[in-house]
Order: sequence, then C-alpha cells, then structure tokens
Amino acid sequence: MAMMTKIKEYRAKENITQDALANKVGVRRETIVHLENGKYNPSLKLAHDIAIALNTTIDELFIFIDD
Repeated sequence: MAMMTKIKEYRAKENITQDALANKVGVRRETIVHLENGKYNPSLKLAHDIAIALNTTIDELFIFIDD
C-alpha cells in the first residue's frame, strides 16, 4: 500500500514553513521533507499531530493507495 500526502499543500494554506511545522510537532525538518516526498510513513500520533497543526484531519492529509 502506497501513501500520498497533502502536507505541502496544507502548509502553503496555513503559511507555515517545514521548519515551523517540524518544531510544532516535535520532529526534525528532514522528517517533514521525507513525509512530503512520500519517503516516510508517519506513526499515527505524528499524523494526528501534523493534522492538528495544519487545521485538518488525517483523512484529508494522507491518502492511501492500494498497489
């Protein structure tokens, strides 16, 4: 199962940088970069924290695709 994310799109809507988002959710900026590029699947807690920080839901932010 593959996963796509709309983190970059929602960051732009909220006018928040990768670094600021990373600080808000307690991870390194590189983690946000990897999430945006689809190279890292977050834990449920991290997905929840990011969704809250970006004023959206996990369902809106992350899209799972069957292979």
